[in-house]
Amino acid sequence: MEKEKTTSAVGLGVRALGHGLKVCYAYFHKRPEKYGYTEINQLEKLGAKIYGFAKGHPFCNKELKAETLEKECYEAIKTLQNEIFSGKYDLLIMDEILISVRDGYLPEQKLIDFIKTKPETMELVMTGRGATEKVMEQADYVSNVTKVKHPYDRDITSRKGVEY
Repeated sequence: MEKEKTTSAVGLGVRALGHGLKVCYAYFHKRPEKYGYTEINQLEKLGAKIYGFAKGHPFCNKELKAETLEKECYEAIKTLQNEIFSGKYDLLIMDEILISVRDGYLPEQKLIDFIKTKPETMELVMTGRGATEKVMEQADYVSNVTKVKHPYDRDITSRKGVEY
């Protein structure tokens, strides 16, 4: 089980904001209005621009249609391309975008094209399980956050302020 990918990305966002950089944080397959995700609220309070796309996932909501998520992922890329070319941001975090590719809601090539066209001066962070080899080839950094030990192993459920 991989854990703490979002936590690492949010920490990087906070660091960037603390140094006066402009941050855009786009999350995929999350529903903060339902589950909280207070870290998103804190990033916004610190000055990050927040976007939410493809809210939810069929794993948690069986009623979600793949076509809807595909459309939302395409719209996300279009919106984020406009944002990155505006010159307003130094860092773009695409939280859980790799799940969109892994599960077929966004073609791998569409994400690769996005990566290739980003401004040289802008940092891009992508999180999610299942990064493809081709996507990793385009990255400057690749990290594999792997759980070694976690309270889940002892049937301790998610704790407010720690896991969410």
